[in-house]
Amino acid sequence: MTPKCRIWWPEFLSSTEPSSSSHLLFGWFISCSSTCIDIVVAFSCDTGSLSGCQSSLQEILSDTNRNMPLLLQNKSVFALLGEGAAYPPSNGKMVKVGMGGDSQRSTNGSPSATNGQDVIRENHGGRSCGCHQPDGLQEKNSEAYDEDSCWIHLVYDFNEQYGRDIHRLPKLHHIHWNGQILSQFDVHVIAYETPIYGLHHFSLNSWNLFEQVNAPMKKPKWVDELERNRHLLDLDTVVLAINCATAAAKIVIDKHMDSKRSYASFSIIYLSTAFIRHVFAISAASVSTLYYVVLQLICNFSHMGCKTEIYKALARILCTTCTNIQIRCCQFSYWPIFLQDNGLRSQSCVEFEENAAFLRHSMWSSLVVDLLLGNLFGLPLLFNAESAYLWLSTLSRDITNDLLRSGCVWLMGVPAGFKLNTELAGVLGMISLNVIQIWSTLWTLAGSLLIYFIKGFAVFGIIFGATIPAALVMDMISLATFHLSILHCAMSLLYSWQIQALAALWRLFRGRKWNPLRHRLDSYDYTVKQHTVGSLLFTPLLLLLPTTSVFYIFFTILNATITFICAFFELSISLIHGTPYSKILLWLVRRRRFPSGIWFEIVSCHIGSLEIVFPDKTGSSHDNSQKDMDTAEERSTIVVSALHSNFLSLGELVFPHYKKIFSGVLSFVISSAHGALIGTRTSSTLGTGLPPIYPRMIIPGKEYWCLCYNSILSCTTKHDRHLGQ
Repeated sequence: MTPKCRIWWPEFLSSTEPSSSSHLLFGWFISCSSTCIDIVVAFSCDTGSLSGCQSSLQEILSDTNRNMPLLLQNKSVFALLGEGAAYPPSNGKMVKVGMGGDSQRSTNGSPSATNGQDVIRENHGGRSCGCHQPDGLQEKNSEAYDEDSCWIHLVYDFNEQYGRDIHRLPKLHHIHWNGQILSQFDVHVIAYETPIYGLHHFSLNSWNLFEQVNAPMKKPKWVDELERNRHLLDLDTVVLAINCATAAAKIVIDKHMDSKRSYASFSIIYLSTAFIRHVFAISAASVSTLYYVVLQLICNFSHMGCKTEIYKALARILCTTCTNIQIRCCQFSYWPIFLQDNGLRSQSCVEFEENAAFLRHSMWSSLVVDLLLGNLFGLPLLFNAESAYLWLSTLSRDITNDLLRSGCVWLMGVPAGFKLNTELAGVLGMISLNVIQIWSTLWTLAGSLLIYFIKGFAVFGIIFGATIPAALVMDMISLATFHLSILHCAMSLLYSWQIQALAALWRLFRGRKWNPLRHRLDSYDYTVKQHTVGSLLFTPLLLLLPTTSVFYIFFTILNATITFICAFFELSISLIHGTPYSKILLWLVRRRRFPSGIWFEIVSCHIGSLEIVFPDKTGSSHDNSQKDMDTAEERSTIVVSALHSNFLSLGELVFPHYKKIFSGVLSFVISSAHGALIGTRTSSTLGTGLPPIYPRMIIPGKEYWCLCYNSILSCTTKHDRHLGQ
């Protein structure tokens, strides 16, 4: 079996102009099996720059690897791959690209010679194959050059064009491995665009990756073959290494360089940007500190009266509002904590850094959007409080008179032509009318305070955002319709007891009895007296069932309407909290920051002396003349392809977030319908997810201002640093 070698080559190295000076290549060597090798090239560095470094090469590589993700460290480590040049030496020597000896980790051992494979036993120090080490670094960095290390030799042909702007790709000539030179390989050169924070990265995760799929009883043969060949490609490690190509490796390398660096010139634009950044940080920190001080005062007053009965009663009545106020207070207090950086290890991988950035920006973006929505509805309501007061007064009066009172009177007569029991309908109707009248009288006395409630409602929306008024509306609706809830509860108890009694009597006539221990129906012999009593009870209960059912259906419809209105506000609150505003905004600006899987575009294929060039998207093809190849190259296969990403659509982006919110809607509807049929009460809330409530932050206002200022300044400075890379 011919060994396979995949070279993951950054496109910026292929697009650079050839230089006469030598350069060093850095990256990862990933060996999945004894016949498969992956070489991920990260970037190149001039030999002269590394010669002027104060630290040794081994110290630089160790320092760089310590900042890599642990998952990548367990599979492979960052190492010096070797030295490259713009063109092959004129004396026939091959350019050497190597990997440090103790900087590689293999899961399945090292490759060995196979049948039909050319093997030349020769030490690395030999000169017959053209290998040579960089001058000036051999003595200083001798630890990085191990005689038992693995080296790969590449030849660059800058005259050959591979098409589609992919050119100057390396050619594999042979590989040194533990004192052996392996010359026959099936080579796959994959050109990739280097991931950059804020621009793009690669990801193997698909948006529907975790969907449950029923697997067939018998797997196809090609699935078994894929499972057997899975060890030939560790794509997770390769993609992770590609995402770490420049995020941390280049940063740490540059940190150790002693060469001159180009600093940003103090131009007018630079000074203006810095001044605007500081002014924005001061303004945002001052506003946040003002909110923080006000919240601390409110919390102190609330803790003073938390043991009183009035406070406990209000907490039970306004439970939804209190929960959302706690969430909003936590968001006001903790957003600078979430905005802080998470350290260099998360910056080492572009994918991890992007996910950490989305997590940092999720809280403050949700807070800002909530405040904007609160001001959007609160300011017009504050200026039109009188009109809103008149509208609410008219609406409550119409609902009480035209719906509740008229509905109860209608049920006491002949509703929809049904002949009901007059006595029972009269009793139930009078009880309902008395409860409605008592509650309406109480709300009439409190109606003079409605105008102040509307103004306070608008102020809450302006200061705290739209979620607090929405939660307050839920609690106020529940409080204003408390009499309907009581009537619905009484009617549901009467209806359910009547249904249960009729079911038990029907089982008596059938000679069956419910066994609560085994949860089943067992046979039972009833006496004649039991059948007689059952018949006397069954007849009036069955005849009174339509009257009870009509009243139960009426109040169930009213209660269900109120419940679904409250559920709508609860769902709106969860959507405001759970919508990924920062992701949506970034998706509209730069969709490439949200990859979903990868795919390979094959550019050309060399099979022996035959070359196949695939046409590009415009339909044109490139006819490259095949150069003279040696015997080893004629027996090998060379494939050149480009690595691309699929990207998430807007629906795929928000689906995981909305899935958690809407997961309980269907079960809530089903349980409500089932409870309405059997006469049992169900939950009045959807149970959608809300952000967590963190402990109260108690620090001085000055320290909190410094925390906000430093968080905003570090975030904006980091963004400018990424733009400058």
